[in-house]
Amino acid sequence: MALLDQQEIDNALSGDLSAWSQDGDTLVREVEAPSFLEGIDAVRRVAEVAEEADHHPDIDIRWRTLTFRLSTHSEGGITAKDLALAGQIDGLV
Repeated sequence: MALLDQQEIDNALSGDLSAWSQDGDTLVREVEAPSFLEGIDAVRRVAEVAEEADHHPDIDIRWRTLTFRLSTHSEGGITAKDLALAGQIDGLV
């Protein structure tokens, strides 16, 4: 899978993925869950979708704050797989 160029990433972040930001070669989104258990449930839902896609985000859980980080490590940056999973995560959280 080919790396996206900066214009493609910028277009996604200013469009459907406006809740996400870019940190180097990674897409990042932070979500505040209503409660710790609801946050854990959101992580479980994301994990199911990620497992099905065989594309796994880095997830940091800090009480009710969830941080999702997406990058295609095998390609060394952001690919269409990351944009697709980011969109799915948006639909779940």
